[in-house]
Amino acid sequence: MRSLKDTKIGERVTVVKLHGEGETKRRIMDMGITKGVCVKVRKVAPLGYPIEITVRGYELSLRKSDAENIEI
Repeated sequence: MRSLKDTKIGERVTVVKLHGEGETKRRIMDMGITKGVCVKVRKVAPLGYPIEITVRGYELSLRKSDAENIEI
């Protein structure tokens, strides 16, 4: 399994599956990250988080723990 956390800057990927339960999964889906959506990684902070992505035409910052729950 490869997660969003493992992508490189500038890479475009497609979401295959969301992991996690309850509030965590719901929060990710509310941000517009759903199965089949294309995501581009824009920036990664020096310690690996937050991760800045572009999804559905807007920019979003994710925690490392949230990015681990997004399978690509």
